[in-house]
Amino acid sequence: MAGSRSALVLCMDVGFSMSNSAPGEDPPFDLAKQVIQKFVQRQVFAETKDELALVLFGTDSTKNPLNQNGQYQNITVHRNLMVPDFELLEEIENQVHPESQQSDWMDALVVCMDLIQTQTKGKKYDRLNIALLTDLSTQTNTDQLDVILENLKQAGITLQFFLPFPAEEDEEGGGDADRRGPGHPGTGKGLSSEQKDGLDVVKHVMLTLDEEDGLDQIYTFRNAIEQLCMFKRVERRPVAWPCQLTIGSCLSIRIVGYKAVTEEKLKKTWITTEVQKDDTIQGFRYGSDIVPFSKVDQDQMKYTHDGKCFAVRRNLFMGNQVVKIFAAKDDEHAAVALSALIRALDELQMVAIVRYAYDRRSNPQVGAAFPYIKKDYECLIYIQLPFMEDLRSFTFPSLENNKKFTPSDTQLSAVDSLIDSMMLVEEDEDENAEQKDMFEVHHIPNPAFQRHFQCLHHRAVNPGTPLPPMESWLKAALERPDVINERCQAPLEEMKKKFPLTEVEKKKKPKTSAQIFGKDSEEPDAKKAKGDEEDEGYSLADIAEGGECGSSRDFSILIKMKSLPFGEVCQQLTHRIEQLLSNKSTQYYMKSITCIQAFREQSVKLGNADLYNSYLQSLKRSIPNRRLEVFWDLLVQDAITLISKDEVEGSTVSKNDANQFLAAEEKKEEASAPPAEDTGDVDDLLDMM
Repeated sequence: MAGSRSALVLCMDVGFSMSNSAPGEDPPFDLAKQVIQKFVQRQVFAETKDELALVLFGTDSTKNPLNQNGQYQNITVHRNLMVPDFELLEEIENQVHPESQQSDWMDALVVCMDLIQTQTKGKKYDRLNIALLTDLSTQTNTDQLDVILENLKQAGITLQFFLPFPAEEDEEGGGDADRRGPGHPGTGKGLSSEQKDGLDVVKHVMLTLDEEDGLDQIYTFRNAIEQLCMFKRVERRPVAWPCQLTIGSCLSIRIVGYKAVTEEKLKKTWITTEVQKDDTIQGFRYGSDIVPFSKVDQDQMKYTHDGKCFAVRRNLFMGNQVVKIFAAKDDEHAAVALSALIRALDELQMVAIVRYAYDRRSNPQVGAAFPYIKKDYECLIYIQLPFMEDLRSFTFPSLENNKKFTPSDTQLSAVDSLIDSMMLVEEDEDENAEQKDMFEVHHIPNPAFQRHFQCLHHRAVNPGTPLPPMESWLKAALERPDVINERCQAPLEEMKKKFPLTEVEKKKKPKTSAQIFGKDSEEPDAKKAKGDEEDEGYSLADIAEGGECGSSRDFSILIKMKSLPFGEVCQQLTHRIEQLLSNKSTQYYMKSITCIQAFREQSVKLGNADLYNSYLQSLKRSIPNRRLEVFWDLLVQDAITLISKDEVEGSTVSKNDANQFLAAEEKKEEASAPPAEDTGDVDDLLDMM
């Protein structure tokens, strides 16, 4: 129910007896602390409006409003009723410790009753509850027991007890006695006289409050931890979405929609991700929210289709929810009209293709409305369908046409047997009996969320420490069931026989003659010189066309060969650079920069800076007209500048001018002119070379 909330008081015994335990067993205090920690974690991550208070008894100090005339000693109200938060989790982790006093749990119950009645006065709550965690090691004073029970009934306060031992011998699912250790005794084993008397009082209290189910509200610490280890979101009733189902221009049916299935998402505040500037998109402010609106959204505004089609294939279903559509409540005409539509679609085995828009601000969707008829109700089920731009068509070669991969009948039978053996259903001797799923999807939590919340809680209370390993129960939940392991062993062995595997050796890459004969290290100098003469007709255009290494390495090879004048080789390189820049792509910009770096290195080695400096200066002048600002920014980042006098004596550029060359120039207002690929300066330079 919307706006519903409850008030709960956790009352925990921290007296010295809670620290006692048998060898090898966890003390009751540690188990009780885990119970309240996991419960508070649930409340924090579920983001409920429920309020929670924490009362400790057996404390060395006393802090409660009933502490007068020496009564209700060693009881501390640690936290008043309020919505639980991370601060409470930190306090439980760091401030709740075993102490050295003892206190009667009956007195602590009175303090909790007073707290819950005082702090809920004038407010509306759906449930008032007190959860009491103790080992019952203190003598209980029952003088005012009848008065306390009467007040509990009048105030509508329910009780729950959490003990280190079960209240009944067959509790915790019957078979628990086999795994109960010395620190987890039965009702009559290992209990002190105070614990036995206290347990009798607890049973009397619970049966007085609820004769039928009173004892069901007595839990053991271990049982509670098992039930609370999973984080669960609070279950909310679906909210009706009222709308009009319009058919044509005349027929309109009042309907309401309810989300039947929807994707569960983490709250945005639990997720923080650093985003690079390049990954940002345009957005518009709408109230306190910023609505992203990318180029993809703009393209989706245009409706396109994929030709004639009147079929809905299952692989086209998309979206993150399924909506059930009913007629509006108390509208008989709408109910008749919608029922007629549902029945007609069902008889004709057809679906309705509809346009769905949640509200005026939402982008419209196209979807299919399927007729759904059950014994108790009937409705339409809406599922979103894709637009044409949402589809991705991939073509794969058929396996049927390749005789090499055509399986035999025995191989197909082996695969079928393996699939049957791994079905997640419980086998029944009665073939006509209905199959039962091993995993009930409604009771299985999302393991990703469980691990996320576990790490989030650890980081909140233990900042700076490594994250803990995955909890054992969660790891076990992700393992394959033992019955499946046993069932699929024989089919797996059959699969190994029918599909034998052979090791395929990797083909070795062919070696070049230089690698085989050691051309670089063992070849005589005379033979190398002869090879150089044979390569005189080898130009940069031949080796650089489309090759990534042809920009820098091959330019250096031509310089080393000295088969062409330096100016001619530079002309080939600059021509190649112009080809790359014409593509206007970051990939080609990076290749161009590699060429310019090689141009500069070889110019410095040969002591010839004029050609390089002239080209780079003319290139800079052409940047605005050629719209190469992105390329120039990349060049600036790599700090590729002119060759100064300090590097080459014949250069006419000073070191200061070279440093200032890449500095951003002030933008001057110029008359607007149509952009053109004006490469005049560069062409003049090429002619000069």
